[in-house]
Amino acid sequence: MIKFSKIIGFDWDNGNILKNWDKHKVKYKECEEIFFNKPLIIANDKSHSNIENRYHVLGKTSQNRFLFLSFTVRKNKIRVISARNMNKKESKIYVK
Repeated sequence: MIKFSKIIGFDWDNGNILKNWDKHKVKYKECEEIFFNKPLIIANDKSHSNIENRYHVLGKTSQNRFLFLSFTVRKNKIRVISARNMNKKESKIYVK
């Protein structure tokens, strides 16, 4: 599992910032916010962890927008792969 005490920030470039905005209208700052708000639910993404460990996370922004993120950790930085609004099933899990 992830050792958050070793995380030193986020890894962004134009590719992953623009992709999440263009596809799902999620700003990169919203992605960062969910890691500082509770509850935060993290699970291993075993089916996409062939080359590097990947994770799914359910969390909320400071404006209570419920987001689903896929991410990995590279050089002690969180790199968001994909971000979108939670679907109904994910929202139910998160609220529980």
